[in-house]
Amino acid sequence: MAEISIYTSLGFVLTTVATLWFLYQSYKNNRILFRIIIWMAIVGVLGLYGFYQVENTVPPRFVLLIGPALLMVLLFLLTKRGQSFSDKQNIKWLTFLHIVRIPVEIILYFIFLEGYIPDLMTFDGYNFDILSGLSAPIMYYAVFVKNWVGKKGLLIWNFICLGLLINILSIAILSARTPIQKLAFEQPNVGVAFFPFVWLPSVIVPIVLFAHLASIRQLLFLKK
Repeated sequence: MAEISIYTSLGFVLTTVATLWFLYQSYKNNRILFRIIIWMAIVGVLGLYGFYQVENTVPPRFVLLIGPALLMVLLFLLTKRGQSFSDKQNIKWLTFLHIVRIPVEIILYFIFLEGYIPDLMTFDGYNFDILSGLSAPIMYYAVFVKNWVGKKGLLIWNFICLGLLINILSIAILSARTPIQKLAFEQPNVGVAFFPFVWLPSVIVPIVLFAHLASIRQLLFLKK
């Protein structure tokens, strides 16, 4: 495999920072931001030392990379404190946040070209998540600027884009070198085990998931 380009890595770091910035703008909570940065530091250091690249462990290191943050988001939203926090988010910023999925998908394509993830995980394969990023500014304009699309339309869009997120997440999990690998045996998903791409499953995906779930909750249960 070729070395991952420094430009690809730098682009991903900037995309991660942009994701944090969008989340912070939705509800300026310094405590939450600080906790995410601490988590990023822990995962980043482990990624630099190759912790997630070790195979044949129990549980698989990939599970330790992708599982904790996703589980924390889901459990957080089941608590009253988490629900209160999500209900205070600015849904405009949560909608626009999904624009970061455009550079994420472009970077994934370059990582594929360098031999670290399968074609299945790119927009050239079965990853249609870039559509979420491309449609995010359009939905923002249609809903919040021109009022062409109402609450129901934004809710449907969130469900569709959540489905696209679950689709690529499933492909990524089934393509990774774990006991449950079912896809991409010739070129498995190993790229996200390298720094800084460890932040994709551990930081960006959980934030995107939270943005969808918080938006859906507001659109379903809050009167605005």
